[in-house]
Amino acid sequence: MGAGGRMTLRAASVSLGTPLGLRARGKELLLRGQPYRQLGVNFFNAVYRDLRSTGRDTSYLAGLDDLLRLPTLKKSELVTDQAEHPPYGTNLTQPAGEYTRLHQTSGTTTGQPLRWLDTPRSWAALMDCWRQIYRLMPLGVDDRCCFPFSFGPFLGFWAGFEAAVQEGRFAVAAGGMSSEARLKLIADNRITLVGCTPTYALRLVEVAAAQNVDLKSLGVQKILVAGEPGGSVAAIRDRIATAWGADVIDHWGMTEVGPLGVAAAGSRGQLTILETECIAEILHLDSDAAVTPGEIGELVITTLCRIDSPVFRFRTGDLVRAAVDADLARHRDCTRHCF
Repeated sequence: MGAGGRMTLRAASVSLGTPLGLRARGKELLLRGQPYRQLGVNFFNAVYRDLRSTGRDTSYLAGLDDLLRLPTLKKSELVTDQAEHPPYGTNLTQPAGEYTRLHQTSGTTTGQPLRWLDTPRSWAALMDCWRQIYRLMPLGVDDRCCFPFSFGPFLGFWAGFEAAVQEGRFAVAAGGMSSEARLKLIADNRITLVGCTPTYALRLVEVAAAQNVDLKSLGVQKILVAGEPGGSVAAIRDRIATAWGADVIDHWGMTEVGPLGVAAAGSRGQLTILETECIAEILHLDSDAAVTPGEIGELVITTLCRIDSPVFRFRTGDLVRAAVDADLARHRDCTRHCF
């Protein structure tokens, strides 16, 4: 998942400006988002503080133009909302008893993690995101997956692991193991896809060298990296690819928005954003105005299908530029029904 909490420059551009059919689909999803209205005035008063005097609630979101009139949302405001309305804050559309999963960030500037709840419905939306990601990579029918990830309360590869299992793939959750044990696990189980951070992929290179293990002989074909921008940095991506003899695939997401981006086949240096699942904007750092196409700005996300813990115009802290010449025709099948 993405860094959040700090400004991160991703070297890769992102595919936005999806075909008109997908933009129309995004508008339709927003207009049909009745559960948003259950947020009511509490969330808007708690987080969008400058709207208090207007008396507006989420019924104000009559369309995309209305959404774009909202101020952007910062992570610090979500942290404050949870501190003032503990333990989960107010951006919840369902009664407390409907939520079945809790994940949280590793920490914030206050020292407190940001907690995030999901219902079975919103978790299913994350599974659908991962199915799209796996199609775009693509995940092969015979791929065998290993996720050497700490798991714990972090969203990270929890969703990716579960989606791989739901897709009928062999998957191993390799938490709580030494690097040496993980390498043996990868070898013994003929793993073809490893999911981890770029830093840990390079750490396994060091451990393999110390153990006289030839990584290229293990048969790993894909390294799916996330949690850091290294997967979009050519020099880091090439180091990992050379050492493992594998294709390195970058994935982007955050606890607050879910898994929403991947370096699709044929465009490994570029992230494709799942605009069937969100409304993505690239804005100036010091204003809510959009940047000129091709200019670096901050990625801002409104979630469309994770509707039981949504965010509106959330500033991710990731700096990106739009790939204005991206060929998006091959991604037109990334659509689904959310409601």
